[in-house]
Amino acid sequence: MIDQAGTFSIAGRSVRRLGYGAMQLAGPGVFGPPRDHDAAIAVLHAAVAAGVNHIDTSDYYGPHFTNRLIREALSPYPDDLLIVTKIGARRGEDASWLPAFEPDELARAVEDNLANLALEALDLVNLRLMFSAHGPAEGSLAAPLKAVADLQRQGLVKRIGLSNVTPAQFEEARAIAEIVCVQNHYNLAHRDDDAFIDALAADGVAYVPFFPLGGFSPLQSAALSDVAARLKGTPMQVALAWLLRRSPNILLIPGTSSVAHLEENLAAASLTLPEDAMAQLDAIGRSG
Repeated sequence: MIDQAGTFSIAGRSVRRLGYGAMQLAGPGVFGPPRDHDAAIAVLHAAVAAGVNHIDTSDYYGPHFTNRLIREALSPYPDDLLIVTKIGARRGEDASWLPAFEPDELARAVEDNLANLALEALDLVNLRLMFSAHGPAEGSLAAPLKAVADLQRQGLVKRIGLSNVTPAQFEEARAIAEIVCVQNHYNLAHRDDDAFIDALAADGVAYVPFFPLGGFSPLQSAALSDVAARLKGTPMQVALAWLLRRSPNILLIPGTSSVAHLEENLAAASLTLPEDAMAQLDAIGRSG
């Protein structure tokens, strides 16, 4: 089913454009263990069985719980499975999200990801910037990125990506290391990165939107609901289908802790959006 979404080359391999984000496998607030351990394992099994070969995670989800669930459910891993993780943050005891940019913090984060995923090297690591709590903000990423590039030279990291970055930071990063993907907040209503996505597509760099369905505030729009009703899909399926049509370098990682919701998300691959529907949906972002 998800083959209809197509593929894109990232980190030296071809992955299906509909993947899975593991953040929601952790407990409430992405903190602590899952409410239902067996249900979390079932979601991971179902994703891979459906053809998903791109899973996004981080050891600061939980922390540690999400990666340990992935290891329990899927290790030894399928040869074609790309596991992408993030570093650059840590969790406080009160579940707060704190920057962790120092070289020793980044090295420890890589070591924790390796241990909890039971891997000898990480396929792809996104350096998450946290200069602002409200989204990308300018600031030099040279020092932390050089530390990640050193971990790459040690063979602990194979490929490097960036998360929560501006176009200027992406250009700064390219002078330090090869960057194979960008992971930023983007969806049907949140369209700040429109020009950035097009520039990355021209360079063959993957763009992985987080909160593709709105995140903690799910997308709501009369136009979205209208298109969904006409096409006999759900609003969330339409929102994912719009992203797949938006640009060929977009890779989706919608997250869920439910097998039924996972199957609903993956069914978006088979939803065809006619041009009039695309125009109606595009207008949501412009009005937003």
